[in-house]
Amino acid sequence: MSPAPHTRKGRSRRPKVALFVTCLADVFRPSVAFASLALLKAAGCRVSVPEAQTCCGQPGYNSGDYRGARDVAKRVIGMLENADYVVAPSGSCAGMIVKHYPSLLEGEWKERAQALASRTWEICSFLTDVMPLAAVDQAPEAALTRRRIAYHDSCAGLRELNIREQPRRLLRKRAGVETVELEKRDVCCGFGGTFCAKMPEISATMASEKLRDAIDSGADMLVGGDLGCLLSLAGRASREGIYLEFRHVVELIHDQRSKEGIGASNANETDTQ
Repeated sequence: MSPAPHTRKGRSRRPKVALFVTCLADVFRPSVAFASLALLKAAGCRVSVPEAQTCCGQPGYNSGDYRGARDVAKRVIGMLENADYVVAPSGSCAGMIVKHYPSLLEGEWKERAQALASRTWEICSFLTDVMPLAAVDQAPEAALTRRRIAYHDSCAGLRELNIREQPRRLLRKRAGVETVELEKRDVCCGFGGTFCAKMPEISATMASEKLRDAIDSGADMLVGGDLGCLLSLAGRASREGIYLEFRHVVELIHDQRSKEGIGASNANETDTQ
């Protein structure tokens, strides 16, 4: 195995990390991107946020538009391949780059996709397995430790990237949070990218079952690593009149709790109508 990019030639240096913000964070939850940026810097990385980034191409890929997805993949590869690492606050987008880009492309582009895939990480996995964050010295925030917080494992992160314990370890180490576990924590929440648009009734039923699982666990906050899942669940909770606070895991780790939970403003608007 070749040495890690930040230790080549036996000399330690701060690795150059390209933060892949993701469309959903950019449009709906910029605090996730800012928290990710701060955490990567705290881990000792030199972080860039390429301005030309757009979508990873997953919606087109999931809909069968492989030609369009290939075009997007080539643009993303060309934009990010000079970084030591690429990190995304999304198991879904990271999984697209790691698992699906190499299968989409051929020849030289396939080789470049494989090289990029080997250096691409979901943020919780990166901050646990590659550039571990140090534990916080101060006592955990009392208001947070009194909460009952469950972690939602997204399908892409869990099944494509083997992300399970990393976010839980980070929550313990950086926020003093011991998560409560859902009875069916490995079961899909029903979002599934374009699945929720193609089969809305099935998707809504699955989301309702995930919410009931969270309530039955005693949780009053549900955190996760994929905004798609969290936005979908928050929307379903609002429609069903269920109170749960939804946050991306990096927001808790970086103390980004002054902003309302995901979907909270929508829920308040719904309540007043």
